Amino acid sequence: MTLPAIPRLGVNLDHVATLRNARGGAHPDPVRAAIIAAEAGANGITAHLREDRRHIGDEDLPRLMAATPLPLNLEMAATDEMAAIAIGLAPHAVCLVPERRAERTTEGGLDVAGNADWIARIVGRLNDTGVRVSLFIAPEPEQVRAAHKVGAPVIELHTGAYAHAAGDPGELRRLRAAATLAAGLGLEVHAGHGLTFDNVASVAALPEIAELNIGHFLVGEAIFIGLAAAIREMRSRIELARIDAAAR
Repeated sequence: MTLPAIPRLGVNLDHVATLRNARGGAHPDPVRAAIIAAEAGANGITAHLREDRRHIGDEDLPRLMAATPLPLNLEMAATDEMAAIAIGLAPHAVCLVPERRAERTTEGGLDVAGNADWIARIVGRLNDTGVRVSLFIAPEPEQVRAAHKVGAPVIELHTGAYAHAAGDPGELRRLRAAATLAAGLGLEVHAGHGLTFDNVASVAALPEIAELNIGHFLVGEAIFIGLAAAIREMRSRIELARIDAAAR
């Protein structure tokens, strides 16, 4: 049997920086976490540079890019300020996400359908520099089609509703349908938000999913078992889920 393609695992390091910033100073350093992630088998690093700089800071980004050979996926709002930063930094990838100052974390997906002209302009600027652009969207057909229309080659499906639904098969069906539609349009499909050891398997088993981006759970689990062990366990569960699905 030919082994199936295993989704890449991107490790989001935002909350290592959140812990650092809670007290000030240099510890814990997200760069050290990136090095550990690389050694533990992560395929990439994700960091969200927010307008309010509540966790990752501008100075962290070039350090993260220099610390390991892992590609950096830079999450950011779809603004001219952030586009200029990304163009100057030239990370491997940029993921455009919605952003509100009052939120604790990214809530919901980017409304691409409702802001198509503006997002198309930002996507075009980034595409022209050779940065891989993805759009963080809800698993809704309208948003998938809009992402394709504005020229983004990649989408990342927001798995928050699935993660909070406690096994509701309807949310997994929404993810499956969105992933199938996106792949049919020629988009690369990623997923993330709220994924844990207990719920990652069903998403990882979807054959269209090429990458999973996971952060808060891994950083939290690191308190108990260490970051390297948490990443290795997550990679193992992702691999087993895809292999089991292919064998059925």
